[in-house]
Amino acid sequence: MEKKRILTGDRPTGKLHLGHYVGSLVNRIKLQERFDCYFIIADLHTLTTKPEKEHIMYLRENIREMVLDYLACGINPSLSTIYLQSAVPAIYEMNLIFEMLISINRLTGLPSIKEMAKNAHLAEESVPFGLIGYPVLQTADILMPRAHVVPVGKDNEAHIELARDIARRFNQYYGEVFPLPEAMLSEVPTLVGTDNKGKMSKSAGNCIFLSDDAKTVDKKVRGMYTDPNRVHAHIPGQVANNPVFTYHDIFNKDKAEVAELKARYEAGSVGDVEVKESLAKSLNLFLDPIREKRKQLEGEKGLVEEVIYKGTLKMQEVAEKTVEEMRSAMGLTGGWKKISRIARDRMEKAKKELLAS
Repeated sequence: MEKKRILTGDRPTGKLHLGHYVGSLVNRIKLQERFDCYFIIADLHTLTTKPEKEHIMYLRENIREMVLDYLACGINPSLSTIYLQSAVPAIYEMNLIFEMLISINRLTGLPSIKEMAKNAHLAEESVPFGLIGYPVLQTADILMPRAHVVPVGKDNEAHIELARDIARRFNQYYGEVFPLPEAMLSEVPTLVGTDNKGKMSKSAGNCIFLSDDAKTVDKKVRGMYTDPNRVHAHIPGQVANNPVFTYHDIFNKDKAEVAELKARYEAGSVGDVEVKESLAKSLNLFLDPIREKRKQLEGEKGLVEEVIYKGTLKMQEVAEKTVEEMRSAMGLTGGWKKISRIARDRMEKAKKELLAS
């Protein structure tokens, strides 16, 4: 049986962090054996909030850093297609066509658009058209390989529903071309930042990178938010909504130790220092093989570029087939073929008449 297709990816803003791993990477690694996976390097999406040249000039290095993290975590280019969004010409055509199938009100009603504008420090009157249309371009990404499944965090679930709406409308207007993609939520969709102020984010400065060395991890863990009411170790503390214990639950493989630390914390018989030391140790045990693999990959000159090149060539072929089927369903291809045939006949007739004279 033909494998179902998955589409997901990231904007190339540089190195990835634990939030990326929990929210999406862990799913990709598990699913690449069962699905036909397409992982997009969404460089066009970076332009929605940072179109200036001084930001674009860093894209090449950011792309390299991100793909290194992909490979170091276990994404296998022999099983998955890693490709560069801007290098697939069909994306522009699909985006334009899909823009005709959705209303402005539908787009501006998405909470994520307002959040992205806020994070980019954009006033309401200065939000660019490209940012409002971000989910439409995202739909083109999803439907280009005709993905059946899209692994996302909870905060992006509404975008998949919009992609389903656009696919459904296209199919209603022109015939069945696209499957309706399904969202696949990870077990822990969003990882809180080290400061406990929203999800882990580079822009918020509350993240632990997958490539951070052991000393950096130790330092970041020591500075993590805990129960603010617990000024002394003997005071009972809150485990719920405490990011230190959230991380323990996810990354500490010794579940008996985690249970003991929670009980002692709530009883006021363990200090934050001990709890954080245990967490730092667990995080470093988790990150050690990723860091080691990344160091090895960094030494293989041209490897990252080769992975992107091969993946993008494959995606270009897939995309052209999708767009050709779209044109055919819409009647655009047939019109051009008829015009071409009439024009060629006319030019051939004129040529013959010229030779005869």
